[in-house]
Amino acid sequence: MGIDRKISVMPYSEFDLKTVRERFGLVLREDMHLFAKISEVEVPNRLREFLDGWSPAALAMNTEKARSEMIIAPILMEAVRLSGHRLNLFSGISLDGDKDHGLIRTCDYLLSRLPERFYLCHPVAVVIEAKSEDIPSGLGHCVAAMLGAKIFNEREGGSETTHDLRRGDHGKYLAFPSVGRFRGLD
Repeated sequence: MGIDRKISVMPYSEFDLKTVRERFGLVLREDMHLFAKISEVEVPNRLREFLDGWSPAALAMNTEKARSEMIIAPILMEAVRLSGHRLNLFSGISLDGDKDHGLIRTCDYLLSRLPERFYLCHPVAVVIEAKSEDIPSGLGHCVAAMLGAKIFNEREGGSETTHDLRRGDHGKYLAFPSVGRFRGLD
């Protein structure tokens, strides 16, 4: 099934949840426990000390830039370190999922499982920062970027798992099913 009208290219951040859900025929389920079978990891002391020292300042400044630099980036960098550098972290680069359907533009953070650092390789997962600390309004942005990542991964021969929407001190994790196509992309 195709789309009858021309789709304008817009940043992931301009998608709201209703638009991305209707445009791509997505079904939302909030009853899934994505990490039920994954054991917790102890927060390393150096990260805990860093966050204890800087997250109050980031939250007091109440800017996306401060939360991104003082909370989210250090957590992601530590995740890369804990993976034994089997993950790569990209910040502010373009994720071109599907230009014809408006699924392109820059993502806040991308994680990749391949060691290449000079360009983005599959598989990728996205981390999106909720703008103005508003997780509900950031869901469309996150879902659009997730769909872009899923398409990128499929095109490049990989797959993806979960994605993260953060506001610094809270998060919401999202996932696509491992199979299936989306309306408008066939």
